[in-house]
Amino acid sequence: MTTKNNTLFSEFGPVTKEAWLEKVNIDLKGADFNKKLVWRHLTGIDIQPLYTPEDSIKFLKNTGNNSKTLVNFRTVKGTNAIESNALALKAITEGINGLVFHIQDKTDVSTLLQGIDLNDITVAFVFADNELEFVIDFFDYAEQHVSDCKQLKGYLDLGMISNYVTTGVIDVTVFKTLAKILDLGSDFDNFKTVSISGTPFLDAGANQAQELAYTLNAIVYITEQLEDYGIIAETVFNALHIQLATGSEYFVEMAKFRALNSLVYSIANTYGVSEFNFLLTAKTSIWTKSVTDAHTNMLRATTEAMSAILGNVDGVLVDAFDKEFNTPSEFSNRISGNITTILKEESYFGKVANPVDGSYYVEDLTTQVATKALELFKAIEVNGGFFIAFEKGIIQAAIAEVRQEKIKLISQRRLLMVGVNKYPNLMEHLNAEVLFEGAEFNSKVLTPRRASLEIEALRKVSEDIAVKAGKRPIVELTSFGNLTMRKARASFAYDFIGVSGFEVWQEKSYDSVEQAAEASAKSDSNVVVICSSDPDYEQHALAFVTAFRAINKNKVLLLAGHPVSILENLMQAGLDDCIHIKSDIISTISGIQHKIQKQIKETV
Repeated sequence: MTTKNNTLFSEFGPVTKEAWLEKVNIDLKGADFNKKLVWRHLTGIDIQPLYTPEDSIKFLKNTGNNSKTLVNFRTVKGTNAIESNALALKAITEGINGLVFHIQDKTDVSTLLQGIDLNDITVAFVFADNELEFVIDFFDYAEQHVSDCKQLKGYLDLGMISNYVTTGVIDVTVFKTLAKILDLGSDFDNFKTVSISGTPFLDAGANQAQELAYTLNAIVYITEQLEDYGIIAETVFNALHIQLATGSEYFVEMAKFRALNSLVYSIANTYGVSEFNFLLTAKTSIWTKSVTDAHTNMLRATTEAMSAILGNVDGVLVDAFDKEFNTPSEFSNRISGNITTILKEESYFGKVANPVDGSYYVEDLTTQVATKALELFKAIEVNGGFFIAFEKGIIQAAIAEVRQEKIKLISQRRLLMVGVNKYPNLMEHLNAEVLFEGAEFNSKVLTPRRASLEIEALRKVSEDIAVKAGKRPIVELTSFGNLTMRKARASFAYDFIGVSGFEVWQEKSYDSVEQAAEASAKSDSNVVVICSSDPDYEQHALAFVTAFRAINKNKVLLLAGHPVSILENLMQAGLDDCIHIKSDIISTISGIQHKIQKQIKETV
């Protein structure tokens, strides 16, 4: 029999943070604690390795509630109303309860929505043009097809912010149109007509604090523009729909959505608005997706959806995993919808109230992200607000700085993307047409893009080389000496060089340096990577390079590792480069490709 005074594992006493830090510092053996264990995030916040009750953690208010009626959205794009309706009805049979229709041309509302129960299904509309006529027809249709005005759920997206930041052009008449739409939809409390999308910020390379800040700046800008048409702030906030992109940094993204909930209430309070109901949705990020080993996009989309749901969003749009290089297939659309369904129904994400509330880690992250975002928000407002800051290029420049740092980290493999710069699929041969030559840059606008574009450009060069040469360049891993280290370095080289899209042979081990040098120099490979231990390099690397170059002058010769003391002699003897943990993958592979292209020209 137990009593309420008994505790699980009571024989283990509580450990203070001081005791933990003391033990950690012993294990670090004099290494700097902050450099080794504190994560300096790109938002400028410090993420600690542990959090305890001893930490003074500020808990934000109004971080949202885990939605019990989570909406699983799917994009619906048909060539006409009949096709869009068929796609929508099929989506509903697959468990989708939220439809995002893209309206390109004049569309008949009754045809588009035929057979769709507006009492149960959330509907949203993204417009390219002619929105007012459609909206009038839609609200008339809705009045006749819902049991109560509050049953109509969803939103309209006129693209006010997303179109402006990606084109640099804003149609000021949109505010007059929006004012009319607000009046038309005033009876439908749960259908939001003021949509602001922050997705272009994250998809252009921004960090989470920037995405939050600039989205909040955009809310203020829209609110002030609508004031000129007699629309009060309370009306705007009650009609507000915000969509953010959700990225792959699991806990930081979770904190971002919770922080947004809190910050929106803070902004509303400055307008004297305290009671309102807005809609928050998430869309899986373009930035985090890849063309190479594209099925890994499903894994990223899953963690992104998890972050958003645990961050208390009202709905999630998971894009098809092949959307970036294909018209989404029936399979990819169904799989994307299943992700949210599984999280909601089988993982109980939609059935447990606010499961992350009270977590020291998540609460502290939420506060830090909110604080940093508020700093950026205020800096923009002090300098004239969102529109002026964007016209001056302030926002674009700030995002570009973060984007370049992210690309640098990806190239250095300090920011890992499975299937892109880590664990490449060497069995995959891509059509060069789906690969980009590199990112286009326009400092005046934001261009949503994949983080992997620079790596894709490398793959495109490799595919072009394969076409011109009639075969894929071959990389040979040649090892000798210490068994453990040669295996480790061969494994590293296989992973590193594999990013190029070359054919990489499995490691070949030799009993002697002379045998290794001769065999690899005479083989059919285009690139040879020497793999061994540092002591073996000290004794034998120079002999290997010398013997190799005596037989073959043209092959690319690399060494896995970075033996600084002998590197100069090795380079003089004919070593082309070293690959190691600090190597920049883009510049290194680009250099290898250039030398292979030179080989091909010389043999033609």
